[in-house]
Amino acid sequence: MYTGIIQALCPVVELQDKPGLKSFVVELPENLLAGLKLGASVSIDGTCFTVTSIDGQRVSFDAMQETLDKTTIGSLKQGDSVNIERSAKMGDEIGGHPMSGHVSTMAEIIDMQESENNRSMTFKVHPDWMRFVFSKGFVGLDGASLTVVDADKDAGTFVVHFIPETLRLTRFGTKQVGDRVNVEIDPQTQVIVETVERVLSEQK
Repeated sequence: MYTGIIQALCPVVELQDKPGLKSFVVELPENLLAGLKLGASVSIDGTCFTVTSIDGQRVSFDAMQETLDKTTIGSLKQGDSVNIERSAKMGDEIGGHPMSGHVSTMAEIIDMQESENNRSMTFKVHPDWMRFVFSKGFVGLDGASLTVVDADKDAGTFVVHFIPETLRLTRFGTKQVGDRVNVEIDPQTQVIVETVERVLSEQK
């Protein structure tokens, strides 16, 4: 489980594409290496990965074809920086909202507005996913727990505001219009919506 609070923005220092597999190495800061073991889970841009090797600060991961097809990891390049969160431990503060690292879909940034102290981004997803996105609700984007400012279900869009600290600590500081992000829908919201829909359909 993850909290949706990004702990570091880390560089991809090595990457190798193989048939049906992408192996890559991320350089982690010293504070995120404590207690890290082979087989541990790490959220990378909101996608749960298993540690395959550790060499000093260089930590390796493998992405299977399913992950490459359905997340932004498929377009990851050497030199990119990624959002990192170690898996949560019992007793850790949940500063965002509980997340699993299982990506629901991808969204495209279709608009970006700047103001003096924040940046507003509009994201577009397939309208089917908007059943689970609500204004003032929360959503996971590239592993960050964020509040939805405005949701337009018909257009399949939602807006998120970013404060300077979030832009500094995450990939969102360098995102541009046309970029895609990984989306994790809150599973509790999804279960509630689908349950209500099923009950209503059975009453017809």
